[in-house]
Amino acid sequence: MAHKLVIVESPTKAQKIGDYLGQGYVVESSRGHVRDLPQSAADTPAKIKEQPWGRLAVDVDHGFEPYYVVPRDKKSHMTHLKSLLKDADELFLATDEDREGEAIAWHLLDELKPKNIPVKRMVFHEITKQAILDAAANPRELAMDLVEAQETRRILDRLYGYEVSPVLWKKVMSGLSAGRVQSVATRLVVDRERERIAFRKASYWDLEGTFDAGADHDPRMFPARLHTVDDVRVARGTDFGQDGVLKKGANVVHLDRARAEALVTALGDTDFSVRSVESKPYKRSPYPPFRTTTLQQEASRKLGMSASTTMSVAQRLYENGFITYMRTDSSTLSDSAIGAARAQIAELYGGEYVPDAPRTYASKVKNAQEAHEAIRPAGDTFRRPGETGLTGDQFRLYELIWQRTVASQMKDAVGNTVTVRLGGAAASGEDVVFTSSGRTITFHGFLKAYVEGTDHGATTDDAETRLPRLTEGAALSAASLSADGHETKPPARFTEATLVKELEEREIGRPSTYASIIKTITDRGYVYKKGTALVPAWLAFSVIRLLEEHFPRQIDYAFTAQMEDVLDEIAAGRKDRATELAEFYFGTGQTHGLKTLVDELGDIDARELATFPVGGPDSGIHLRVGRYGPYLEGPDDEGNPAGKRANVPDDLPPDELTLEKATELFANPAGEEIDLGTHPDTGLRIVAKNGRFGPYVTEVLPEDAPTGKKGAAKPRTGSLFKSMTLDSITLEDALKLLSLPRVVGTGADGEEITAQNGRYGPYLKKGSDSRSLASEDQLFTVTLEEAEKIYSQPKQRGRAAAAPPLKELGPDPVSGNPVVVKSGRFGEYVTDGEYNATLRKDDSVESITIERAAELLAERRERGPAKKGAKKGAAKKAAPAKKTAAKKTAAKKTAAKKTAAKKTTTKAAAKKS
Repeated sequence: MAHKLVIVESPTKAQKIGDYLGQGYVVESSRGHVRDLPQSAADTPAKIKEQPWGRLAVDVDHGFEPYYVVPRDKKSHMTHLKSLLKDADELFLATDEDREGEAIAWHLLDELKPKNIPVKRMVFHEITKQAILDAAANPRELAMDLVEAQETRRILDRLYGYEVSPVLWKKVMSGLSAGRVQSVATRLVVDRERERIAFRKASYWDLEGTFDAGADHDPRMFPARLHTVDDVRVARGTDFGQDGVLKKGANVVHLDRARAEALVTALGDTDFSVRSVESKPYKRSPYPPFRTTTLQQEASRKLGMSASTTMSVAQRLYENGFITYMRTDSSTLSDSAIGAARAQIAELYGGEYVPDAPRTYASKVKNAQEAHEAIRPAGDTFRRPGETGLTGDQFRLYELIWQRTVASQMKDAVGNTVTVRLGGAAASGEDVVFTSSGRTITFHGFLKAYVEGTDHGATTDDAETRLPRLTEGAALSAASLSADGHETKPPARFTEATLVKELEEREIGRPSTYASIIKTITDRGYVYKKGTALVPAWLAFSVIRLLEEHFPRQIDYAFTAQMEDVLDEIAAGRKDRATELAEFYFGTGQTHGLKTLVDELGDIDARELATFPVGGPDSGIHLRVGRYGPYLEGPDDEGNPAGKRANVPDDLPPDELTLEKATELFANPAGEEIDLGTHPDTGLRIVAKNGRFGPYVTEVLPEDAPTGKKGAAKPRTGSLFKSMTLDSITLEDALKLLSLPRVVGTGADGEEITAQNGRYGPYLKKGSDSRSLASEDQLFTVTLEEAEKIYSQPKQRGRAAAAPPLKELGPDPVSGNPVVVKSGRFGEYVTDGEYNATLRKDDSVESITIERAAELLAERRERGPAKKGAKKGAAKKAAPAKKTAAKKTAAKKTAAKKTAAKKTTTKAAAKKS
């Protein structure tokens, strides 16, 4: 039966859109990209392996023609799509309206090769019935310039990754990767840590006072801080450089503790008066509706979501018809969306909150690509969060989007700001001036609906500070004065939110790719999280040093941003793909291309790349990045330059590796043996060590003990209990640990029961039947009678009955749910009912606070839901069957270099109707 075939990306979208289009349409998904460049040598067809460019699967000598393959796990699905196409009288390519979506549509067209039927490009920004019906009625042609831009980006990334990554394998560590944008993002994090390492603290003091305006004022008491001494401003943190020294030209008074405390004493009997009162109107306009990057930043600040989690949740909201398309640079709203927002404002907050004219927002993104709307609730009327039926992360993200959209069309918040200066003469002769600032909001406007989050503890827009109504010359008294000391702080590490903001401000990469970039650099081990902060591993320092020294142009911030401009120009049809790729790969004139840099690398001192001085060049101590992680190397007592070593904990941030810390690590290095004595039965020496998986005790075998696989002697080992430490363990403790597993006895059924300490804690074992013990101490005390009683109980299957919490901590600041401490299979953990986070080594039930619990839960939440096992029968990507090279025209062509005529033919073929 004839039908119209509509192809979208995902099965969820297919189901939803199929319901809206009804009879006469068959809606199927492509399940993402249907073909790509080969991902491995196994995927690369034999016919191109012998080509000089076969490894790249890009013919660099003939117009950078890519060679695409359909992955094996997509072969059967492509056959299914072709079978559906046989009975179709029209083909609608309904993938997303961005470069990736346009490229998927073209790949589908080129693989399916429809004959004698119209091919239409169907686009929409939200999955609602009206939007889908309108899209089907108003299709367009395939935008080949967008396809060219996406293909250029894909080839750029392939050339960069496949040429630079092998250099890292050889000179730094196997298995590493380099990427055009991921390496630059890593450099940003490394550069920030370098600033923190170079930072030197400076201390400065000022005075803080509480002043009394008199009984007839409300409020009567108000705070103020010292501003000037003898008309010279008191130094603050911004007056100091990173070296801890006052910046040149800073005309300030630098108070130390002694002078600040002396000034407090000298002001003890001072009468103060108001020197000036400055009042200004305050106005704050609403924030624009969300685009991709601002949504990622706010979801990180307010909901504790990582960029990848945010995009994953937003994808589900979009596909199920709750929000508009979530990959967008646009801040504009359609007329119908503005109408829906204004109607909802009037309904929920009243007509006085609706501005006279709709608000419009211009995009702040240079060369914003594709004509999307901002991210907003879908439809011509907005569903309130409580009306959606959503739960969990989807509810919270939808609520955030709904609040921001509605607030964007509300009136300004208005009020007043007041700055009061008050002064007096100290007994020591100095004239001092204190200052106090206040803000009151007289009409909250959009703040009724939404307040934007802030970074690093900045003041929020709805914060108010009331001051008494004061007039110039009014007398005041100081209720209290105190000297207040401060230290300058190093530049804050990036969080996901601030890294996204930095990448966007530098115009590096595309906003839609930031989530995957951050995920890549964390998955690769270049960056890890400490709370919400992004910390570079020492491995990243080695990689970035190599790239800066040997690929300076490719790791340059400005050059990477310029490449985005090039892609935008190709998308607009103003630049040619082959020309730009040739300049990048082969170079022009005095500019060396990537290939030249790789071919002429010369000697690279891998050891030097992986060596970083600690505590200055005179210390003789160096950190080295080795195959098994970072370690310290320094002079020993005999003067050998590299006479001693110590491993560096994986979670020690680079800026915390000071000379003092290095000395501490040398004093108690991992692997160093603590001699506990001799085993009374075997005569073997017993030692305690700090190993990769924690502290343990072990026997030291004699030097003549047999080695090799057959007949090799194995020393007994035992991990320390949680209650034990290397400093306190005794030989008696060690002998107990080495005695495990302990035979408890033989059960009534004749089976032996043993007590053992395993990966998941202490347990009993009888044959193949294991039962958990409540504590490690039971390993030595449990009796046969007690063991048989345990075995007489039915074995727990699945989840056991919920145990009562060990401690209640209070509400989580992100989810609002009560947080409790519980005991589980893997030890104690905190939970808010949605996410569980295991307590770390230094945490305990007694010391854990709600702040620490919130930090652990935030880390766990950023990793997203627990991964489930792959479904049975799910196939991995494998080498596809032999295929001919992909071409951009329906007619067969030779692998000749692209020409302008070919490009014209390509576009014509793509626009069949």
